[in-house]
Amino acid sequence: MKKETQIRYEYFRNSSELNDIEKKLFEKAKEAREKAYAPYSNFLVGCSVLLENGEIYSGNNQENAAYPSGLCAERTALFWIAANFPEAKIEKIFVVGGPREFHEKNPPIPPCGACRQSLMEYETKQQENIGLYFSSMNEEVVKVHAIKDLLPFYFDATFL
Repeated sequence: MKKETQIRYEYFRNSSELNDIEKKLFEKAKEAREKAYAPYSNFLVGCSVLLENGEIYSGNNQENAAYPSGLCAERTALFWIAANFPEAKIEKIFVVGGPREFHEKNPPIPPCGACRQSLMEYETKQQENIGLYFSSMNEEVVKVHAIKDLLPFYFDATFL
């Protein structure tokens, strides 16, 4: 039996097509990107997170000379929020990434597999979708309405 999965997403040519809160999240993610610690890869990523109470928090990638010891922007932000506001619900996440030396041709940068799994954990925990936006500095934006749209065959506690 053959089955197919479709990914629902929206594409924006640039940030001017976003609504006001989306624009604010984009700007916060860009600001966070500029503070990333990425001396080895020179690949900077910033992330902003909108909580249900309207608060916005951000994170960025943090590298380490022992490569596996670093952490992506998405997980930096998620884990800080979970440690400080364990019951808060996440509404939207905006990720902006790309090489330190910006190139017009850089496509929108999606979360890596480990970040998708971590994001999925929080979407499952709160039992509500998390809107995810990702972009590069060229301001093209992709929006998915739920993390499960990017990770349809996710692993969760039901497998344990």
